[in-house]
Amino acid sequence: MAQAVGVNPQTIGFLERGDYTPSLELAFKISGFFKLPVEAVFSPDPFRPLSELVYVIEKREA
Repeated sequence: MAQAVGVNPQTIGFLERGDYTPSLELAFKISGFFKLPVEAVFSPDPFRPLSELVYVIEKREA
């Protein structure tokens, strides 16, 4: 993916760990790579775990 969007592979690692905020241009390139809208790949707020979105987790009362 790094090669496809024109960045160093280390940049992708920084993005994955949340240590780097991409430029708008890079955000669009990465979103285009995945064929997804920017807001499906990047968000100013942390994404909820997929398990919370897919499964209903019941809280047990102690």
